[in-house]
Amino acid sequence: MDVITVDPNGVSVPSGADDTIMAALNKHGYTFLVGCRRGGCGICKVQVLEGEIEHNRPVAESSLSNEERSDGVCLGCRAVPRGDVRITLLKSALRVTNPLLHPPAS
Repeated sequence: MDVITVDPNGVSVPSGADDTIMAALNKHGYTFLVGCRRGGCGICKVQVLEGEIEHNRPVAESSLSNEERSDGVCLGCRAVPRGDVRITLLKSALRVTNPLLHPPAS
C-alpha cells in the first residue's frame, strides 16, 4: 500500500491501488479545497515533491498545462500515486473532516 505525505504538516495516509490523492485523504478524514471533482476546474492542484503519480482519469487541458505537469503539478481529484508520494497543496490547507478518526493526543 502506498503512502501519501502532505507537507508542511507531515500528515501521512495510506492509499489504495487506484485511489486518487483526494480519495485517499477523504477516506482518512481529511479534505482540501475542491471544485468539480472531474478534472475540469483545476481548483485541487497539488505539487508533487517526491514520488510519481499518473492521471489515469480524464483531465481537461484547460485545467492543467503541460508546463505545470512538467513542474510536478497534478490534480488531486485525478492523480493516482504510483508508490509513496510527498505533496504540498497549492490553493488550500488540509482540513480534518472527521474528528473521530483523529482523536486528540493524550
